[in-house]
This record gives sequence, structure tokens and C-alpha cells, in this order.
Amino acid sequence: MKGNLKRVLSLVLVFIMIAAMAACGGKSEKENAPANKNTDTAAKDAGTSKTPEKELYKVDVFTMLGNMAGVQTGWFAKIVKDKFNMELNMIASNVDGGGDNKFATMMASGNLGDIVIFGGEDDKYRDAIKSGLLYDMAKDGLIEKYGKDIVSGYPKAIEKAKVNFGGGKSIYGLGYNAANMPSGPSEGSEMTWGPDLRWDLYEKLGKPEIKTMEDYLPVLKKMQELEPKSDTGKPTYGFSMWADWDGNLMCLAKQFACMNGYDETDQFNPGGFALISANQEKTQGLLDPDGLYLRTLKLYFKANQMGLVDPDSISQKYEDAVNKMKDGQTLFSWFPWMDNIYNTPERQAQGKGFALVPFKDEKIYSLGFNPYGYGRLISIGSKAKDPARVMEFINWMYTPEGILMSSDTPVGPKGLTWDVKDGKPYLTDFGKKALPKNPIDIPAEYGGGNFKDGINQMNINLVQITAIHPDFNEPYDWRLWKSVLSDNPSKLVQNWRASMNALTPKEYLQKNNMLVVNDPVFTGKAPDTIDKTLQQKQGQAAAVIKQYSWKMIFAKNEAEFDKLFKEMSDKAKGLGYDEVLQWYVDRAKQVYDFRQQKK
Repeated sequence: MKGNLKRVLSLVLVFIMIAAMAACGGKSEKENAPANKNTDTAAKDAGTSKTPEKELYKVDVFTMLGNMAGVQTGWFAKIVKDKFNMELNMIASNVDGGGDNKFATMMASGNLGDIVIFGGEDDKYRDAIKSGLLYDMAKDGLIEKYGKDIVSGYPKAIEKAKVNFGGGKSIYGLGYNAANMPSGPSEGSEMTWGPDLRWDLYEKLGKPEIKTMEDYLPVLKKMQELEPKSDTGKPTYGFSMWADWDGNLMCLAKQFACMNGYDETDQFNPGGFALISANQEKTQGLLDPDGLYLRTLKLYFKANQMGLVDPDSISQKYEDAVNKMKDGQTLFSWFPWMDNIYNTPERQAQGKGFALVPFKDEKIYSLGFNPYGYGRLISIGSKAKDPARVMEFINWMYTPEGILMSSDTPVGPKGLTWDVKDGKPYLTDFGKKALPKNPIDIPAEYGGGNFKDGINQMNINLVQITAIHPDFNEPYDWRLWKSVLSDNPSKLVQNWRASMNALTPKEYLQKNNMLVVNDPVFTGKAPDTIDKTLQQKQGQAAAVIKQYSWKMIFAKNEAEFDKLFKEMSDKAKGLGYDEVLQWYVDRAKQVYDFRQQKK
């Protein structure tokens, strides 16, 4: 009996050891398996469709576009944790004045983090590639294995990445706002630029016709007379401007150019001294006597003579202008996305708020759907602890679910802020309170905190959110869902729609042929970079242009305005303005040539 018992116990111990060894082996395989339950590989490794268990991966995200530093919290953090067992630690160069110094410090350390978000295809991106600090997504078939949705849905974005910066084979970064859509305006219900006015005051004036951009001035003057004081009793102005967005020019002096079909950039060479047409082979210089930049400065000068320009404009910052708009001190808005600063639900219910009031000659610039993606980029750092898991996570942000959750205007967790009925998406009552970016408390089961703080803090859209969701046959952008557009519009929206005979500003502009769409092209080479000498001349001339632009707006009279313009032109040209302008004009010609080839 004792011998038999010993033999039995021995066999039991053997089976236990075998089972333990098998369990260890199984755990090791699971830890090396992909974390995304949507991939075929993950399903095979796990044996089911359930996501395999993995150890927590603390991902450092170095973003040049983010506005928050520290660990991502809230509802987006919970989704990422549940799906990938990842924790995102944001390192934002915009926070605490880090800027270029933060990038230089991280470059010197030899580690840019697990994920890197670049602000453009600029020297920083090129230097990171040259220094070997970015991981090649094409290496060992990484993107084919763990980025299947990118490969199948956005092949031209991959093509551009390989050709422009990867020697035809490597992928060091993917451009933002990629779209697998036919050509056309890529914006949502509203465009990037206005012009928008206080609609309630415009209605009281009888909605006078506005033929040219200069015709806003007498209308704004009458609106100012109708409402000379803000909610807190401060004076109102047509224009309350700010200088902290100025780059190579006075930023707000080019906004009317964008309403006339021009912008200071093309898809390859942002910035500079050239205004480039969206759809014609035309280029203007900032200092052209008959150009849109000078025309806008004249408009602001005349507005100031009429008492329509906030005298603080020359010194205040964007946040100061925001606070004034919130108080009702501002009557004109360049940007529809700023309207909600004033357009609270309470005001809209009364019919008060900003809305599109276009001028007859208007031709709003639209960037257009771009299959190649634009200049901001997402990359994997060369020191990433697990490139495969990072690639999976990036790939998820290209999937329908990921696009809805990770954009900079997300819809939030399904079942909380939105849901689907009869195959179509709609906002819940909770979602109507939380969206677009309100600090509404989120239940703990969805991640806690508030909705606004829980939004993805990378601050980059990898896919154009106005593209069409394959399941809903409606845009990813919840603001364009039919259920949202038809759901109990405010008195302000009702009044505007009845007057303009359109559901949205974009619809109105399209129906009335007031849009011009940029046609993205692919040159098959990396964007040219301006040399250091020209770059220095550009910086010196830009300083003169910005300084004198503001002086001209606040000139005492027209004679002084003309005198200041001549001084600006002479000084800027003396510092190399013409050479810099020609460099950008030559780059624009490349775009025009490729557009002709496409035809």
C-alpha cells in the first residue's frame, strides 16, 4: 500500500510539474502576443477573441502639439488601459515654456519616448531620423503585422512616408488628417474661417447685403451703436485682435486672404511670404501693393478710424481676446470654431450668438481631403520598449472605433455619451451635456474625472474626422450626424437656417459656389527646406513686417499709413524679402506643375 501510494504521489507530482511548465510557457507566449483583439494574430495566440493579458506598459508620448503634461487620465485613459493595458504619459513641449529646448534636451538624451508627435515635416523631424531616434515601422514587417488597418485603408500615407523620408522603403512617421475619400471640401458643418457676425444684431439691422469684405465696416458700426456695451458694461468693438499668433506675418491680417481663396501655405511649404491660391496658378506676395495682405491692413486701419478696433489689440494675447468675446465685447469672428466662446446654450435659446454672414465675393479656402496626410506626424521612438504594442495602439487610432475615441473632438465612450439605434448613431442626454468639450463629471465606471480633461491629450487627428464611417454611412464627426443636426436646434440656429435656406454654413457655401478646394498632390520627394542664410533673412524681414503691420492699423491718418507701408517695404526688401518670396514662389510652381500632370 505504501509503495503504491508513493507511486501515485510521484505521478501526481509529475503531472503538477508538467502543468506548471505548460502554464509558464503559455504565459510567455501570451506576453509576446499582440494586445489588439481585432488582429488575427491576437486571436490565434489567445485561443479566443478576448484580448490576451499583458503587463502594464507605461508609454511615454512626447508631443509637440499637446497642452498637458503628465499621465493621461479619465475616460480615454480607461479605454486605452482596457484594450491595451497601457498608460500614456504625456511629455508636452508646449507646457512650461519647454518648446525647442525640450526637444533639444530629449534629442541629446538619445530618447524621444515611445511615441513622438511632430508639429511638421521640419528640421526637428529630419534631425530625429538622421540621429536614429525614430523606429522604422517597416522593419521586420512591423506595420504589416500590427498596422493592418493603416496598410489597407491608408496606403498613400505609407507611400508618402517611404518616398519622402524613408529612401523608398522605411517608414519613420505618418502624416495627420489622412483620408481615403474622393476629392472635395474636408471641413465639417463649418469651415476653418468665417466671417461670422453677431447674428441677432445683424437681424435687427434688417440683414443688409454685404458685397465686399470692406462692406462689413458700416454694418459693424451700426451693430456697435445697437449694442455699445458688453454684458459687464464694457465697450464693444468690431475687432478685438491679438499678436501672439504672429509668425512670418501678422496672423489676423491674412484671414481675409483665406476668405478669398488664398493661404500663406501650400501642402509642402508652410509659412513664408507668399499667399498661394487653393485652385489657381496664382501667388501673391505680402508686400504686393494690390495684394490681399495690404488690403486687409487698410480694412483694419479704416475700422480703427471708425472706433471699431479694440485699442488693446496690439498688446493683448489670445486668451485676453477670448475673455472679451465671452463677455460680448466682440462683434466679428474670423473663426467659426471660436463662436461657442460666446454662443452659450442660454444665449442661443434667446436667438443670440455668432453665425456665418458671408460677403458676396467670398471664396473660402478649403484644405480638401488628402490621402497622403498633412505635415504633422506620429512616429515610434527608436527606444520604444515594445514597438509591436505601440504599433498596435497607433493602428487602433486608424480604425472606426479609434477615430471616434481619439480625435481632438471625440464623441466619447459608447453607451455613455452616444449609442446606435437602427444602424445610426445618436447622442445620449448625457452626451448632449458633455459635448463638445465640457467639464461634465464622468461616472467612475467610465474612467471618472470630467469629459473635457479625459480627451486624448496627444492633440492630433490621424484620420480626417469628416470622412465617412463605414458602418453608419455618416461622418465620424458627431457634429455632422443627421440625428444631431435635426435634434432640437436652438432659436439662433433656427433663425439662421430659415434666413439662409441651408442646414449648415458649409452647405450654404457649397450651394452658392463660395468654396475653393485645395487639390492635394504628391511630388514623390521630400519637401525642400529653406537654407540657413535665407531662413535668417526671412526671420529679419518677418520681424519688420509684423511690427509695421500693427503700426499701420493704428496710423493717425491715411498719409501716415502710406508712409509706414513704404518704410515696411523698403526695410523688408533691404533684408532679403524678395529672395525669400521667390523661394516660396518657386515651390508653389512645383505644386502647380503636379496639378497639371494630374489633369
